[in-house]
Amino acid sequence: MANRIITLCYRKISDATATKPWEKLVFDDSYTEFKMQAQLFNQEKKYRTFAELQQHAPGAEQLHFLVSAAVIGYIHQLNETIPDILNNLGKHFLRFTQFQFEIINSDLQDKSKHQVGINFYSEPLVWHDTIDNLLLVSDKPATETGEIYTNLFQLQPYLNIHALQHLT
Repeated sequence: MANRIITLCYRKISDATATKPWEKLVFDDSYTEFKMQAQLFNQEKKYRTFAELQQHAPGAEQLHFLVSAAVIGYIHQLNETIPDILNNLGKHFLRFTQFQFEIINSDLQDKSKHQVGINFYSEPLVWHDTIDNLLLVSDKPATETGEIYTNLFQLQPYLNIHALQHLT
């Protein structure tokens, strides 16, 4: 199999069911910021949900960007390491170079309906092989001795090959 360069995208969703401290902080702070920022687009208090705001309030699509300010510090805490994705040794190995925050759903009167997603885009990786539901990848070229240091990891929900490039 020819080597290919891939970029992965992992979608991390935080909602009312969050159990890990980091996820809870993202959920709570993004909801608080959503309620505050939504006031700009809902001064007459006519709309209750994020979907209604997007449909009826001009400029409400800016809420993704405006609310992201509340979680940027938590994203920096990750030190450019994608959460939840572990190699077969149980270690975090996947680094991200970009991310995109989005509000999936929210309700100004019901916090339990608030849901946000963060898409993490990995650094480019060399995809060497697929073994069952595992990908064998490396992030650096071979050493002088010809060794290639690899990571083997399992495909899982919310992990996607975002971009693919064949090596010639």
